[in-house]
Amino acid sequence: MILARVVGTVVATQKHYKIEGAKLLLVQPLDPEGRDDGPLILSIDSVDAGVGDRVLVVTEGRASAMALGRDQAPVDAAIVGIVDEVSLG
Repeated sequence: MILARVVGTVVATQKHYKIEGAKLLLVQPLDPEGRDDGPLILSIDSVDAGVGDRVLVVTEGRASAMALGRDQAPVDAAIVGIVDEVSLG
């Protein structure tokens, strides 16, 4: 699981039937201090996140499909939580 920030949306008029109706978001992975850490990831949203939200993203295919609630969906990354606070200490 990774910490990320939602930076944009993606609109696709043609999708695999298993992900029809799902919202696609672009997320920027973050390090523990909140700095950008790596390339953008296209993710399926399962928690109604929006641009600017800090989120938890699962990047394992099977876990991503399960988070979406659609078995065998062709998904590599899914947003599974919205982060309220990060505390290091």
